[in-house]
Amino acid sequence: MLTRRDVLTGILAAALAPQAALAAPKKKKIFVINPEFRPQYVSYDSSYAPGTVVIDPRGRFLYLIEDSFTARRYGVGVGRAGRVFHGVAKVGRKAKWPRWIPTNGMIRRQPEKYARYAGGVAGGPRNPLGARALYLYRNGRDTHYRIHGTTEPWTIGRAVSNGCIRMVNEHVMDLYARVPVGARVVVI
Repeated sequence: MLTRRDVLTGILAAALAPQAALAAPKKKKIFVINPEFRPQYVSYDSSYAPGTVVIDPRGRFLYLIEDSFTARRYGVGVGRAGRVFHGVAKVGRKAKWPRWIPTNGMIRRQPEKYARYAGGVAGGPRNPLGARALYLYRNGRDTHYRIHGTTEPWTIGRAVSNGCIRMVNEHVMDLYARVPVGARVVVI
């Protein structure tokens, strides 16, 4: 049998429950990147000029050449088999919090995933290009390949993209500050 005390306790608990839920700290899932994919200076015997960006899709690394023997290395996510850019390009332009528009090929391959974004997505924290993008051009024309940030940092070190080079947002911001428009990019 319910007593008056049980009823009052129940009412008080129900009234305080929302405040207790709001006051409780929410656990945020924290991603920890493998240390080998963090930016670091490494020995790199190179004939490339300083300032050249060299991307090794098989190794899942991007190298910014410092001199004949040193490079700044970043871990990257790369394109799935058959969707990888190869060769030489230049950084044709750069953008902070870039707008993203899926390519026609992406929409054709996976309309259920990309058709709704055909009009584009404004820059911001939920944009697939992340915090920064370096646009690769060849012969003065946009290749539609990018070096960009990602909203999925756990994909670094994997072949998962539609061809672009993905980086952790903080890492692409560092690269963005170091690489000027016109820089040479070599994908080996």
